[in-house]
Amino acid sequence: MLTNSELNLLHDGAFIPAHPLALTEDKQLDEQHQRALTRYYMDAGVDGVAVGVHTTQFEIRDPNINLYEKVLRIAIEEIENQNAQKPFLKVTGICGHTEQAIKEAKIAKDLGYNLGLLSFGGLGHLTEEALLQHSEEVAKIIPIFGFYLQPAVGGRELSFQFWKRFTEIQNVHAIKIAPFNRYKTLDVVRAVCHSSRNKEIALYTGNDDNIVIDLLSNYQIRVGGKTISKQIVGGLLGHWAVWTENAVNMFQQLKNARKNGDDVTPYLSLANEVTDANAAFFDTANNFKGCIAGINEVLRRQGLLKGNWCLLDSEKLSVGQTAEIDRVYKEYAHLHDDKFVEKNLQKWLK
Repeated sequence: MLTNSELNLLHDGAFIPAHPLALTEDKQLDEQHQRALTRYYMDAGVDGVAVGVHTTQFEIRDPNINLYEKVLRIAIEEIENQNAQKPFLKVTGICGHTEQAIKEAKIAKDLGYNLGLLSFGGLGHLTEEALLQHSEEVAKIIPIFGFYLQPAVGGRELSFQFWKRFTEIQNVHAIKIAPFNRYKTLDVVRAVCHSSRNKEIALYTGNDDNIVIDLLSNYQIRVGGKTISKQIVGGLLGHWAVWTENAVNMFQQLKNARKNGDDVTPYLSLANEVTDANAAFFDTANNFKGCIAGINEVLRRQGLLKGNWCLLDSEKLSVGQTAEIDRVYKEYAHLHDDKFVEKNLQKWLK
């Protein structure tokens, strides 16, 4: 369950990177670098981590690979070793049909995770009514972080009415909005504002193509003659798995600007820079085919991973993607955290 301090953090706005998977060249778990990644994120000042999600590679659930529980356990051990005095959100990805999702929720809960990011990937054959029933069953096990995943990487389009009913599930506490689509993003915001639980649902951006603007946006939605104000307060992002220390500082600046009502004009150029860097990392030129390998490649360059290898042979850098990463590294040197990583890398690898 979520403590009051964890709920307050969730609603105030948390910085949550999606945790990658460290592999050796023969596609075995590289435990040393897996632990180093968690240490990196915690020292960078994140408010939580999301493990077992798309960036961690869904294939860890394959019985022949069988890394789901082990990867989740490693992250929990490192979080506990840090003995943090502040609240920290431990999010796990939950996938598959209802039986599989319940099994994953129970594993995560037993390990100490306090939120389940519920993916509907692979459930395209189910009606929206069936998806709601599925969500209710999983919510009986663990507090839910809803997830609107873009179709390009396995998601599906969902209606305004679906999200409105989804928000009425009592153990739903947040929604990651990641359709990479302004219209669909607005559907979720409107649905939450129309919900009887609109104050109990925190909105998070997963739109890696629009991070800064999402975090600065204020929505004013008319509901029954009243105006409901809602903001996207935080992010749960694969993009934040790289250049993390710098991104944490950026996030805090954006939160402060939003809370203080500051002029956000200076951040508009930053918004475009972050999106351009994301295009290289996520391989938008090839419809996101190299998105996981792209994240891994940036971490490899910093020494946080030994290589950009993925479990699937088809998951690899696209032709031209390396040159694009070279470009954004050069053009946006003020966005990376290479000096921070270089200073601490050997400590994290011990």
